[in-house]
Amino acid sequence: MFMGAYQHSLDEKGRLIIPAKFRDSLGDNFILNQGLDNCLYIYPRSQWKVLEEKIKELPTADPKTRAFVRLFFSGAVEAELDKQGRIVIPQHLREHAALEKDVYVIGVSTKVEVWSKENWEKYSMETKQSYEGFAQNIVNLGI
Repeated sequence: MFMGAYQHSLDEKGRLIIPAKFRDSLGDNFILNQGLDNCLYIYPRSQWKVLEEKIKELPTADPKTRAFVRLFFSGAVEAELDKQGRIVIPQHLREHAALEKDVYVIGVSTKVEVWSKENWEKYSMETKQSYEGFAQNIVNLGI
C-alpha cells in the first residue's frame, strides 16, 4: 500500500526521484500515465493489469468510453528506475500535470500520484475544507 506525501524536484532532464518507501512496491518496471485532477498516476504492474482488465469490460459501443480508453492508453508509458531511484517523465506527461520543478509524490493506496507543487497545494487546501463532509459520506458507506 502506498501512503504519505513527499516533496521532490525534477531535474533539467525531467527526471524525478521516487521516494525510497515506494520503490519496493513499484518494482523495477511500472506504468506512468496521465491522471485526473491534473496529476500523473504511477501504477505497479500488478495494479495496471487489474485496471486493464476492468477497462476491457467497459461498453465500447459508447463513444465516451471509446474516447476515454483511447486517451487513457495513449498517454501511458512504461517507466523504470535508474540506479539513483529516478524515472524520466516524458514531456507530454509533464505538460499534462504542469510539472516544472517542485513536485509532490503522494501515495494513494494502490497507486502513486505526482503533482506540481502549486496544483497539490491548491487542491489540498480546497479539499481540506470539505474533509469532514467527505468523512461523513464515507461513514454513510459503512467504512
